[in-house]
Amino acid sequence: MPTYSASVSAKVQGKRPEVIDLTTHDLAMHNSGFGGSRRQLATSTLQPHKGAKKLVIKNLRAPTTARVDQYYERIWQELDAALTAIFSGHSTQQPWELLYRGVEDICRRGETASADLAERLRSRCEAHLTGDQVLGRIRAGSTSATGPGGDGTVLRSVLGQWKRWSEQLLIIRWIYSFLDRSFLLKNSKTLQTINDLGISQFRRAVFVTSHSNRDDGDKPAVAPPGTRVLAGMCELVGYDRRGDERFDGALFKDSVTMLRLFGVYGKSFEPRFLAESHEYFLEFAEERSVSYGLKDYINACERLLVRESERCDVYNLDSTTKRQLRDDAHHILIEKYSSKLLDNGSVARLLAANDVESMKALYDLLKLSGIQKKLTDPWEDYIGKAGAEIVGDTARGDDMVVRLLELRRALDIMIRDAFSKDEDFTYGLREEFGNFINDQKNSSSWNTGTSKVGEMVAKHIDMLLRGGLKTLPATLLSDVKDRAAAEKSGLASTGDEDAELDRQLDHALELFRFIEGKDVFEAFYKKDLARRLLMGRSASQDAERNMLQKLKSECGSSFTHNLEQMFKDQELAKDEMASYRDFVSSTGRTSKAIDLTVNILSAAAWPTYPDVRVHLPQEVLEEITAFDSYYKNKHTGRRLTWKHNLAHCVVKARFDKGVRELLVSAFQAVVLVLFNEVEGKPKDEAVLSYEQILQSTGLPGPELKRTLQSLACGKIRVLAKHPKGKDVSDTDTFTVNRAFYDPKVRIKINQIQLKETKEENQETHKRVQADRQFETQAAIVRIMKSRKTMTHQQLVAEVINQTKARGAVDPADIKLNIEKLIDKDYIEREGGMYTYLA
Repeated sequence: MPTYSASVSAKVQGKRPEVIDLTTHDLAMHNSGFGGSRRQLATSTLQPHKGAKKLVIKNLRAPTTARVDQYYERIWQELDAALTAIFSGHSTQQPWELLYRGVEDICRRGETASADLAERLRSRCEAHLTGDQVLGRIRAGSTSATGPGGDGTVLRSVLGQWKRWSEQLLIIRWIYSFLDRSFLLKNSKTLQTINDLGISQFRRAVFVTSHSNRDDGDKPAVAPPGTRVLAGMCELVGYDRRGDERFDGALFKDSVTMLRLFGVYGKSFEPRFLAESHEYFLEFAEERSVSYGLKDYINACERLLVRESERCDVYNLDSTTKRQLRDDAHHILIEKYSSKLLDNGSVARLLAANDVESMKALYDLLKLSGIQKKLTDPWEDYIGKAGAEIVGDTARGDDMVVRLLELRRALDIMIRDAFSKDEDFTYGLREEFGNFINDQKNSSSWNTGTSKVGEMVAKHIDMLLRGGLKTLPATLLSDVKDRAAAEKSGLASTGDEDAELDRQLDHALELFRFIEGKDVFEAFYKKDLARRLLMGRSASQDAERNMLQKLKSECGSSFTHNLEQMFKDQELAKDEMASYRDFVSSTGRTSKAIDLTVNILSAAAWPTYPDVRVHLPQEVLEEITAFDSYYKNKHTGRRLTWKHNLAHCVVKARFDKGVRELLVSAFQAVVLVLFNEVEGKPKDEAVLSYEQILQSTGLPGPELKRTLQSLACGKIRVLAKHPKGKDVSDTDTFTVNRAFYDPKVRIKINQIQLKETKEENQETHKRVQADRQFETQAAIVRIMKSRKTMTHQQLVAEVINQTKARGAVDPADIKLNIEKLIDKDYIEREGGMYTYLA
């Protein structure tokens, strides 16, 4: 024991010693401060002190080393007994608090005692784990667990032992916590904490230690139980992939946690799991790529990827495992079998069926591997073939534009909902639409020599402007998403009828933009506009002017100049008729039978119409003559050409079931009034033959037959044909159908005027071709006049460039027109050069 010294001073009477040496001086008590000065003497057995006077206190207890060793040994025995009880699952004889104090006493003895205690604990735990209670039971279970499901049994056994050891280790850590804090943590570089020690010992016992068969020393060592643990975990994954009810999610999740704690997850489990998953993906893809169609294969791959991802998330697999598993699945299921996913025929069937869900799944699958752009090839192939089939279908020509718009609508929805508005697919769509619309091979089936699409787009717009939205199929109308997008962009909601009609006109214009030959569209649009204006068949004047403005914005004012003039002529005609009626009123001349309205049109702006000969009723002829005379007197030098084939009127007809007003063409009215001449005659005499009507009307045969067919063979039959039939022959006779009845008072029968005949259609195409020839020749002359000399290739290229706005010109046609200009001495050819002749 250390010695302590101190100086002691006291106040006494007289001179007193500065230091009291208990070995030599008498122990005295002085009176001063203690009530007296009487000295008491006592002898001391302590050694005499020499030198400076100081108080020295020494430990007088004799050393008891043997007793101390016995004390610490008794503590260890108590701790060892407690460990035995803990390992056996029993309660300790000593309270945990007392055991904790024993560990603390040993640790306070010094580092040597702490190190010895730590080593004893380590040996005791290792003996327990490698003995019969833990590793022995695992080995016994591993030996008996053979056949299917055996690895799962071993996995359960190991996990059960681990959970039991974890509970035991928790108690040990509490009892030995002072050792952890005071010694093991200070030496953490060379020693493990109790928790780390318990984990590493269990890991070595299960995943490292191999054991030989004690019954037969010649047999090779058996693999450690950890190998079967890994096999059991992969077996559980296999159950889950097959949908086997033997899959135990809790067991798998706890096993993953155990492996991660042991530090063998990344080294042992992950490589094996990924290798077995690789084989599974290969087998899965090979089997389903053969037996499944594209749609089923896509769905199967999508479900598999979702399940694999969910398994990684739910059972806490590492993110690196998930990433490697995902990449491997993408490579095998998508990239390796991309030829199946991108098969033109299979993709075309999904697109034709408007299977947005499957196409979205396909796009998302390909996007996972970054090859979604490759889908544009089958996408464009389908559009080109589907569009060419529609354009070349002569049997369904009237439905061409509706079918093209339905195709475009379906493809736009596909881009919006399946391809996430990918611009590459939008670009491919536009390119393919432009290709098949302007492909001369597709137009050649119509034998028109010009674009059939331009004609049909003009007729589609005519149908919209005459009949409105009711003429469209429901598939072309806007859906909820379209309306939301329109409102979001600040446009009128497509739920409004006018806004929806405007939207449908825009869709038609989108097709119009693809057309290179705008002249065909212009010719037919002008003809249809003229009919609508002259016959008052426009559904909305606002829509008409709106469409005109769209065309002006798209093609420029030169394109719409004549169309705008047509609207001006209509306004001028109204003023002219108002002036004429004032003139008639001022002269006192009136006609009670006829209310004449004349549209004065400028020949340059309006389409060209043939002159059809017809014998008008005398009353009508008189009114026309009067107006003609008035107009010529008012506008000196002008001449009127009457186009009776564009005229229409309202006639009253008396039937047995009442009077009806019939809205008919001029030719229909001329035929109907002929029956007034046989009115009142006996039934067998109130008949007019085809020949009689032909002579009386003076109409050409084909025109008369069309007219009679519309009156006697259509849906509304105000005349009866004998014999009955759909066609009119030269021997037919006609009577008034007195039994005719219709609930409406005014009935339209003049639809025949709105329908274009085959001859008129061909004539329009021929006129467009002729105009193209003249325009091509004019372009050649302009170019040669400015360039003077050019090679053939240069001249052809320049002509194509200048005339492309009006339509694609065939180089063979350009060559033909060059020859015509050479014949007319506009240019001459010398060798390979053309020279302009002034």
